[in-house]
Formats: sequence, C-alpha cells, structure tokens
Amino acid sequence: MKNPPDDIDIELRMLVEAVYLKYNYDFRDYTGASQKRRVLVALREMECATVSELQAKVLHQPEAFSRLLQYLTIPVTEMFRDPEYYAAIRSQVVPFLRTYPSLKIWVAGCSTGEEVYSLAILLHEEGLLERSMIYATDINPASLDAARRGVFPLDRMRLFTENYQKAGGKRAFSDYYTAAYGGALFERSLIENVTFADHSLSTDSVFSETHFISCRNVMIYFNRRLQDRVLGLFHESLCHRGFLGLGIKESIDFSTYASRFEPLARRERLYRKAAE
Repeated sequence: MKNPPDDIDIELRMLVEAVYLKYNYDFRDYTGASQKRRVLVALREMECATVSELQAKVLHQPEAFSRLLQYLTIPVTEMFRDPEYYAAIRSQVVPFLRTYPSLKIWVAGCSTGEEVYSLAILLHEEGLLERSMIYATDINPASLDAARRGVFPLDRMRLFTENYQKAGGKRAFSDYYTAAYGGALFERSLIENVTFADHSLSTDSVFSETHFISCRNVMIYFNRRLQDRVLGLFHESLCHRGFLGLGIKESIDFSTYASRFEPLARRERLYRKAAE
C-alpha cells in the first residue's frame, strides 16, 4: 500500500495550485525536491510558520507573491558559464549561422542576463550581432529588470574573465564593461537588438521562428512532462535545421522529441533540428 503524502507535500501542492489560479504562474510540473527546498527558504525569510500560512499571505497580498517568486526562480548563473559550450557554439554553430542574412535567437529562461550578454559578445566577435535579433525571456520580472540594466558585481569579473578566455574570447574582457554604479556596467550596444520579455515555458506558446535557441540549466527543474512540452515548443520555434543548446546536466535522449534532434556536440549539449 502506497504511503500517503506528508502534510507539507500536500500543502506544497495546494500552494502551487493557488499560485496558478491566482497569478497564472505554473509551477505544478517543477520537480518536487528543488521546489520544496526553495519554499522552505521562503518560509523562513517571509516569517511564516507553515506553507498554508504562506499560501494565505500570497493569495491576499500580491507583494508577498512577488517575494515568493524570487525564491521559486532563484537565478544561479554566470557569464560564459561552462566555457566549452560557448567554444562549441563558435566552432560548430557559427559557421552555419553565417549563411543566414539575418538571425533570430532565443535565450529562454535568461534569468538576470549573464547568458544574454555572453552570447551577444560572442556574436559581436564573430561579426553576427548587428544582423541578429535576440529574444531574452524569463518569468521573473525582477530578473528581467536586472538583465536590462546590465550591471553585474565587480567581484565576479575575475571569474567571468576566466570563463570568457576559456570560451575562446578574442579581446580583453574588460573592453566590454566599465566600472559604474558599484558594479560592472556592460556596453549598451550589446543589447541594442535584444528584446527582453516575460514568457513562461509552462504556459505560453511559440512567438517567433528562430535559428538558435539557448536554454541552459532551466529544464533540470522540470518534471518529464514539462520537459517534453518545452522541447515541443523549441522544435516548433526552430527553423528548418535550426540549433538548440541545453545545459550540461540536461539531455533530450529520453524525451519524446529525441528523434527530432541530432546531436551536434553531444558533450556540450548542442543539437540540430532533424530534417523532416
């Protein structure tokens, strides 16, 4: 006989259902362990004794939901994270992207923007940025605002510089930012062709045909059903023989879309849409 769920697990289900019904943010297919950890942190920080108390506060106080959203979508990212991924884009994807007169690129789950600026720098160095339109999407308005500002902590520049160099950077990384506002302000020219927008991979649909999609370290928080939905979105969005990049801990091997993509650089999780 299957053991009944713990009280806290029942409360968690009720919380995410309430969030969906009230605010149309859908966390119902996020993995349980990660979500549980984040909610427990929110409980402590928001001074709630139980998840049910947190639910009541979120339902009746929109500002409480805004706070909770920061915990449910905690950004963990850095510029040129996993440098071999960007090196593989340079060597494996860029030669194909050069063949298009214009490019549309989607950074899905862009968080606070580190990956957007990394990709923009790479495209600039490869002579492709001016003819690229980049869509940078996320469900967290605060993260999108941070991405638009393009100001990152100065104390992270050493790590970002090391990543950039390992990724095949062609200039001094410091050429791309100036010290300002207590941080590193990145060149605004990098995001002239970037559209930052609210988009949920759980509930929203495709909005444009794209040539390359980068969605890294996002799907690890989704269950199998939501992963399949997202891969379906990406497959629909990509143009004929378009390219998809995932995080190093993610794979399409066991999804229903496995046969719809061909591995281009398997270790770096770069794929190409299969011919139909």
